[in-house]
Amino acid sequence: MVSRLRSDSAPASSAVGPLYAAGFTTAFGAHSIAAALGAESLNGFGSGHASGNLGPSLLVLGVLLALYDVAEVFLKPVFGSLSDRIGPKRVIVGGLLGFAAASLVGLWSGQPLVLALARLGQGAAASAFSPASSATVARLAGKKTGRYFGRYGSWKGLGYAFGPLLGAGALVVGGFPALFGVLAAVAVVVAVWAAVAVPRLEPLPRLRYTVADLARQLTNRSFLGPTLVLAGATGSLGAAVGFLPALAAKAGLGTFESIAVVTVLAVASSLVQPRVGRLRDAGRIGDRLGMTGGLLAIALGAAVAAVLPLAGEVAAAVAVYVAALFIGVGIGLATPIAFAHLADSTPPERMGRTMGSAELGRELGDAGGPLLVGAVASAAGIGWGLGVLAGVVAALAAAAPKDARLPLS
Repeated sequence: MVSRLRSDSAPASSAVGPLYAAGFTTAFGAHSIAAALGAESLNGFGSGHASGNLGPSLLVLGVLLALYDVAEVFLKPVFGSLSDRIGPKRVIVGGLLGFAAASLVGLWSGQPLVLALARLGQGAAASAFSPASSATVARLAGKKTGRYFGRYGSWKGLGYAFGPLLGAGALVVGGFPALFGVLAAVAVVVAVWAAVAVPRLEPLPRLRYTVADLARQLTNRSFLGPTLVLAGATGSLGAAVGFLPALAAKAGLGTFESIAVVTVLAVASSLVQPRVGRLRDAGRIGDRLGMTGGLLAIALGAAVAAVLPLAGEVAAAVAVYVAALFIGVGIGLATPIAFAHLADSTPPERMGRTMGSAELGRELGDAGGPLLVGAVASAAGIGWGLGVLAGVVAALAAAAPKDARLPLS
């Protein structure tokens, strides 16, 4: 693997620590609010002190859940390119402070419109610091991109795992104002930490690119392949978070045991990612093998979940955790290798744009996975929906490229 204009020495933990915390913040912000909204919807959006009068409409719930991702879909490539132009540190710190400001708006979240503005603002701010953080990890990691993206993904996974639990705790203590207050405080702390500890990486000289050059880069297999892998893995995560608890409840498990299925998935992913990254850097896992194996493990987990409706209650109760474990391990295997491949095949001067565009692919997968399963499930049942997801993810495994090579241009 060849790397240009990138240090061979490993960064100090103090330099990358705030970047991991930024990854945790975006996952924590997305999933804690989503879980809180779902919990409040069960109570009629406003039966208690948590939210005031948000209205009982499930359409309102759907819109509020989607706003965070909608903002990210449109803005991540923009802020990724901006980080290339002005340097990623400014975008990281500014994005985190913007996230804190948007969260403060949520302190007055008694009405759907105010909550929508807060959610949209958080998504827009996360669109800034998320790809800029990924680009900074890539530029600091030297030849150890697998190791550092493994750790970065692990901290994001912890945000996915514990975000709903922490969100529920804040909701019980003080409702949405308490939850948004916690998110604002976390973002401010991470912003100050990043301002102090993250080194300032100056913008690098860039070649002038035409539209044809951009199209060629975005369709190159070294970009398109890992991005499709990330979309498949993230789409599976979104679908699993939504549908595995429903399957667990159908199997007769209680509320705690059903929610714990998601925690098992997220913790498995977080534990696997750093180890996989180190093995990749040591040359013990090739890029194609790792990405293909990860997606096939996810497909196997989805296939196990697909046959759950045919199993008895006891078998289904065990199998739903097996499915979550396979999906979590598959995500943990594919994700850091895909990001490391992107980092090693991208010139540093356009790292932000590449990471922003790849994050766009992830967001589209995050939206598309649950929509695919939901559409099929509404017509034929959850089992068929998850079966189709397994087939799509297995097919995406064919997109995995060979080991990364930096282009000459």
